[in-house]
Amino acid sequence: MGATCCKQDMVDYANEEVELSHFHTLRVIGVGNYGKVRIVQHKGTGRRFALKYMSKDVCIKLKMINNIIAERKMLEEIDHPLVVNLRYAFQDEEHLFMVLDLMLGGDLRYLLQRRGPLKELQVRFYVANIALGLNYLHQQRIAHRDIKPDNILLDDKGYAHLSDFNVATYFDKEHPCRWSMAGSAAYMAPEILSSKGYTTSVDWWSLGVVAYELLFGKRPFMAPSSELLKASIVKDPLRFPDNVYNLVSADCLDVLAGSQLFNFDPVHNLEEFLLEEPPLRSHKRPMVSKANCNTTQPVTENARWRQTMEENFLVYDHTKKNEKSASRRRSWPIPTSPDIPSFKKLHACLEQSRYRSKGYMLAPTTDDGKGDACVASDKR
Repeated sequence: MGATCCKQDMVDYANEEVELSHFHTLRVIGVGNYGKVRIVQHKGTGRRFALKYMSKDVCIKLKMINNIIAERKMLEEIDHPLVVNLRYAFQDEEHLFMVLDLMLGGDLRYLLQRRGPLKELQVRFYVANIALGLNYLHQQRIAHRDIKPDNILLDDKGYAHLSDFNVATYFDKEHPCRWSMAGSAAYMAPEILSSKGYTTSVDWWSLGVVAYELLFGKRPFMAPSSELLKASIVKDPLRFPDNVYNLVSADCLDVLAGSQLFNFDPVHNLEEFLLEEPPLRSHKRPMVSKANCNTTQPVTENARWRQTMEENFLVYDHTKKNEKSASRRRSWPIPTSPDIPSFKKLHACLEQSRYRSKGYMLAPTTDDGKGDACVASDKR
């Protein structure tokens, strides 16, 4: 017992290649299509993260290998306060692991289901958060392509963070425009559905749909089938509830309706608006050595996919971040940082907004004039 303890205490976490044994595995906090999310604590630093672990067999079955590898590579180059950032990545014989920023406030879908439609002040705050995150991604020539309440996570202070880059894509000189259909149909922009080609601007449409849903408790376009839904998004005008002026301000309506205007500028309009499964084992499971493979047997499709994962889902440690890939990609000129009045106002909005926790469900606060922040009423 004593020898084992001493050996564990002598682990050089700063220089050893990261693996599952470097973390204390705690409770499960989420379940996805092909894996679970669990709170973990790094043994060396004591910091807590969210561990997303995915069964290789399930990933192969769902044909998601290429998406997962692309997401893993993209997340290595992303680092922003309002994005759920990748901190570590590694794999073993059975699973792929991504260690991400821990978000304990749930997602906006959960908030909407618990609270119902939100007050305009709350929605402004969340939209400001996501707008800043999107502006950063678009500067990196990245479109998220799946902005929806389920993919917007809240931290323990109430700030909203973009997550799930499974269908995100790059734009560059060779690919200045995309035509593929990706994302969730209810939040897709008309440009995607009409196959006319699109750029990063489709994310602003999706953000508008999210804002509408948070304000009114339902999406702006709904239909009984996916085909009718797509037709409605492309052809139907935007409609509001009959009592809309009792619910939101005229400025808010202008922003929501602005996306249908030919000269709609999302930055300018936002400025105006915002004024149980077996437990994980803590020891490393060895990878199958290629030298031990029987080359006389035919290679199965599963074996080929497993080799793809082994070769391309590389170990990543944010404390040893390599800037090579980012510098190569930035050889193509990108816009300057958001040092413009619109986004200065967004930053100011975030600085001036104060939150107080109410369990995991958070509400914007107002100042009572005496320097004390009080939780805004949930009543309309």
